[in-house]
Amino acid sequence: MAVAAVPTPPSGLPLRSPTLDAVRDGIAGLHPAYFAMTMATGIVSVAVALHGKRNLGVLLYAVNVPAYLILWGLTIARGLSFRDRLVADLMHHQRGVGFFTVVAGTSVLGVQTLTLWGHTHAALVLLGAAGVLWGLLTYGIFTVLTVKKDKPSLADGIHGGWLVAVVATESISNLAGLVAPRLPGTHEGLLFISLAFWLFGGMLYIWMISLIFYRYTFFRFLPSDLMPPYWINMGAMAISALAGTTLIGAAPGSPLLQRVLPFLHGFTLFFWATATWWIPMLVILAFWRHVICRFELSYDPMYWGAVFPMGMYSVSTLRLSLVEDASFLVPVSRVFGAVAFIAWSAAFAGLTRNLFRALRTSRNAA
Repeated sequence: MAVAAVPTPPSGLPLRSPTLDAVRDGIAGLHPAYFAMTMATGIVSVAVALHGKRNLGVLLYAVNVPAYLILWGLTIARGLSFRDRLVADLMHHQRGVGFFTVVAGTSVLGVQTLTLWGHTHAALVLLGAAGVLWGLLTYGIFTVLTVKKDKPSLADGIHGGWLVAVVATESISNLAGLVAPRLPGTHEGLLFISLAFWLFGGMLYIWMISLIFYRYTFFRFLPSDLMPPYWINMGAMAISALAGTTLIGAAPGSPLLQRVLPFLHGFTLFFWATATWWIPMLVILAFWRHVICRFELSYDPMYWGAVFPMGMYSVSTLRLSLVEDASFLVPVSRVFGAVAFIAWSAAFAGLTRNLFRALRTSRNAA
């Protein structure tokens, strides 16, 4: 009986592993916006915990911390092994803004840590890290996109994901406002920073949503153009409303915030109302995309950017009901908290399925 010869690699070259090749390909093609998974997991954890499901919130925290560390590990590995790909993403009009999910993910993890465990110093460290990342990415990415010679048209270059820059800014405002009352010595200074970032975020939203709405209504719009982050149109306003409620809650101990309290109430309601206006519109567009146009619904890492706004709307609505004495909003918050958890479960199931499918494919290739 003949025995098949085992192929040997050329001298000095190791055998290539399909599994390692798949890992390398995954790292090389890692989407900059993948930290939206941390954003979504963190805010859904906070939402369910605030609605009395603390054990579920803790379980999601146990998922979020390893996910956050793994994503950082993959990002660092990408920077070391595929630096050109990472730099190209930073300079790309559509993918570059995805890096802001790192800032928002870090801040939301800080809020999650503070809400579930009350660890002020851990939250302060995450706030500092988010602030540094925000400065580097905000002025780095927008400077590059401004001075680069070759630029896409408005229709090809902008999408709802640009509003992650707003989410990142407002996430720092919210975390700083939550941490400040726990640090009496730096209370007023940190609240001033929180207020400034809240205003930064509002400014950015007005600029960006004008361009995005113009692109939606005056350029040809295909189902493929309606990427999952279009839900950030709502999420950016929901987190702005949440940051506003945090400032309102801190106002009794701050002379600065007391002087602008009517302004805080008015604009917080304005932000929440704008977020609410977007919800029916986004549902209609989702129906048009997936039912009328029959666009395939399959896992995409960008869908984490759609889970986050629903969780954020739940939390911001609950906080708003407290600071505005509007208890009739609590059921609305509960409904969106449940919807957000269902959406998170679907996205997590899709991620798990994709990972197992990739592993099976690599094993078959071996």
